[in-house]
Amino acid sequence: MRRSVSIIGGGIAGLATGCYLQMNGYDTEIFELNAIPGGLCTSWRRKGYLIDTCIHWLVGTKPADSIYGFWNELVDMESIEFVHHEEFFRVEDQDGNLVRVFTDLSRLEKEFLEQAPEDRAMIKALISSARSFLPGQEAPPLTGWRSLLTPVLPLLARAGRLGKRVNRRILHTLRQYQVREMSLTSIEEYGRRFKNPLVREAVTRLFLPDMAMLFALRTLAYMHTGSAGYPIGGSLQFSLGIARRYKALGGKTHYRARVDRILTHDDSAIGVVLESGEEHASDMVISAADGYSTIFKMLEGRYVDEETRGYYDNLKPFPSYVQVALGIARTFEGDPHALVIPLESTLQIDPRSRTDHLGAWIYNFDPTLARPGKTVVVCQFSSHDFSYWTELQKSDRAQYDAEKSRIAEAVVTTLEARFGGIRSYLEMIDVSTPASVIEFTNNWQGSFEGWLITPESGAGPLKNTLPGLRNFYMAGHWVEPGGGVPTAMLSGRRLASRICREDGKSFTTESLARSGSPEI
Repeated sequence: MRRSVSIIGGGIAGLATGCYLQMNGYDTEIFELNAIPGGLCTSWRRKGYLIDTCIHWLVGTKPADSIYGFWNELVDMESIEFVHHEEFFRVEDQDGNLVRVFTDLSRLEKEFLEQAPEDRAMIKALISSARSFLPGQEAPPLTGWRSLLTPVLPLLARAGRLGKRVNRRILHTLRQYQVREMSLTSIEEYGRRFKNPLVREAVTRLFLPDMAMLFALRTLAYMHTGSAGYPIGGSLQFSLGIARRYKALGGKTHYRARVDRILTHDDSAIGVVLESGEEHASDMVISAADGYSTIFKMLEGRYVDEETRGYYDNLKPFPSYVQVALGIARTFEGDPHALVIPLESTLQIDPRSRTDHLGAWIYNFDPTLARPGKTVVVCQFSSHDFSYWTELQKSDRAQYDAEKSRIAEAVVTTLEARFGGIRSYLEMIDVSTPASVIEFTNNWQGSFEGWLITPESGAGPLKNTLPGLRNFYMAGHWVEPGGGVPTAMLSGRRLASRICREDGKSFTTESLARSGSPEI
């Protein structure tokens, strides 16, 4: 008899979980609070422009990569055109100097060395560390006291079978040391080790400053191998592709169906109650929605131990953000697609957030986002005070709109000074805030990707069950730190595999590619 499953949340994690369970003989229904699938992996239209807010690069876009095979189980990857940029991004200063962060590690090393010969040792270490995450690579060259082992390794390699085994063991140990060292070092801390201000800024901008450097190194490695491209059409089109796959597999989706409570009986999850009061019974419940709301609201905090509560007391989530999107009736040929430039003065985003730089994505490379001759430009600013925005939106809408306009004006002024021809060609301004994120996704504190991978939290998965509650699981960014669309997909895939194993079933998948796909 097929078991029925209620899945809360139609983002990437919920869609992936539903797809894989459908492939393995379960009857699933997804309950999504919005009118469209995808969660924050989405886009929206304003005045003829399509604004994207999620995928800047997608890990797993190279056919030789195992993640590509997993994606092919959910969406036809061969039907998607991917763009692989030569530059990850570019950083400029107020004097017109610049440094380019190339996606090719050899070009990146050359660029950094030319810009900052005073940082030669650090640059070499950075590139070597990134290369150690390439497929088939060993541990990076040793530095400091560990370099004393360098002359010993070739001798061990010539010492016969035993020597080779010892050599491999040493290299394996050194790689483990390298991974641990980069897991315990934040991007901001690592960036401070560089003397050159432009290179230091570039390294610090590899991702959020609180993230572990390990994440940045892996990202550089994926980009170098060509496995981190951008899908033409943007985030929503990618989400819709997975939603179509889910429907084709027989899954059912309820849109505008916010879940209010998870039904339980004898400490077993037996269904969900919607905000409308409508009840849906099932044999199992999976939440791929916001973790805090799931645990403390839908389940009223009845199934919480010290470890689970500690996640929300001690771990650091991704911040929320203010996004300014501009529709401009001109193109930007010859300009980089991603640019970091200094602001004339510090910009206060909210009472707890400020910045002296602006990061912009210039979407010349995706013709589907704007009509010919026009371009979407998107700028995002981290916000560490979500409550300021949510309370302002409720209590003083006029001031809320004024704050959005203030930040948008700072963006327009900065881009006008850098490029010229912005104001006179400006056709659309769209500003979203942490209040927008919460309204659209219900994410705790307006976070855009769940838990950060930090030196304190580590990168391992968290518990995806709750103590004392049977037939209930969680999937997505609140049980898999690190964020990103692939993390959400893999979380759903692993959970479906676990459920099959617990039910005594073999986990099987169906690929949309002729060559099939690998197991995990």
